[in-house]
Amino acid sequence: MVGTRPEAIKMAPVVSALRAREPAVSVHVAFTGQHTTLVDRVLGAFDLRPEFDLAIMTEGQTLYDVVHRTLDGLRHVVRTLGPEVIVVQGDTATVFVAALVGYFEDVRVAHVEAGLRSGHKRAPFPEEVLRRMTDVVADLHFAPTPGARTMLLAENVRAESIHVTGNTVVDALLDVAARGASPSHPALRTLLADPARRLVLLTAHRREAFGEPLERVFGAVRALADEIQDVDVLYPVHPNPGVAGPAHELLGSHPRIHLVEPLDYFDLVAALQGASLVLTDSGGIQEEAPTFGTPVLVLREVTERPEGIEAGVAELVGTDPDRILERARAALGPRDRSTPPRNPYGDGKAGERIADILVATLTGAHRTTTDWDG
Repeated sequence: MVGTRPEAIKMAPVVSALRAREPAVSVHVAFTGQHTTLVDRVLGAFDLRPEFDLAIMTEGQTLYDVVHRTLDGLRHVVRTLGPEVIVVQGDTATVFVAALVGYFEDVRVAHVEAGLRSGHKRAPFPEEVLRRMTDVVADLHFAPTPGARTMLLAENVRAESIHVTGNTVVDALLDVAARGASPSHPALRTLLADPARRLVLLTAHRREAFGEPLERVFGAVRALADEIQDVDVLYPVHPNPGVAGPAHELLGSHPRIHLVEPLDYFDLVAALQGASLVLTDSGGIQEEAPTFGTPVLVLREVTERPEGIEAGVAELVGTDPDRILERARAALGPRDRSTPPRNPYGDGKAGERIADILVATLTGAHRTTTDWDG
């Protein structure tokens, strides 16, 4: 079950590994359509081939719209297929509603990326509460890290239901990086081709940052571009009006800040690989950038992904412009990138572990993989 681009990216390694185990299991992919243009190319690139497309997206949709349309549509899908297990990934409305449908229909639910917690129910909003509720409903919990497992145990989730697998986003990232595709976006291709320029990748879209916090971030980014002359900022702007409006108003006129449409995943990987610094409030990018040793400043007050902070590959800076500017200056200073640190979020084999556990659970077959040790 997938609904957004991050879900499609992170679910792709699981689907691929399960398909390699057919006919022991039969795999069916349903797409809610919570995102559309952001997802289409990912579905094709990873050969996800959804058999059901609920096409729930409407202009100006709210969380109420997403929940209502997804609940009704997935009820039909589940009753049509009669699955033994519903596999969901992450923390969106699609994920929780799919888990709820599984509960209503008495179908087991497996949660990929279980156990992430910020400890603040409105940061990130609404993801923190949606993933907590999904883990209450889930029967199998695929925790990406030992820390996530600890969080689940603290909430009295049965230990035998928890498996530490690593994060599937690392699988997808390594897959795409190994393909070696050249960037397709003209602006990104130009920026990466100039050795005299340094690329700063900005991604900012969290709902809780709308308004003044996001404006503070944009002010810091503009000040950084003004101050450091060999820096170009690439900002793939989220289409939500709460992001796009202020972005174009506050950053659009700067000659070295490039506002572009959302990048496809291949170009995003190329940007992460070639960037000198990433400024982000995204969860997935916190997990991806460490593979390339790219420093990350997290534009949030709290994160449900503390492993990167602890490993020294990411730093929480919030939305205070002075702090953002100070830490960006430091991150852009001299450093050694010859040996990237070990990615604390996975080793590229999470999809195989998850598929192995699912097959063993459904068929009684012997499990051949072991949990990831982090």
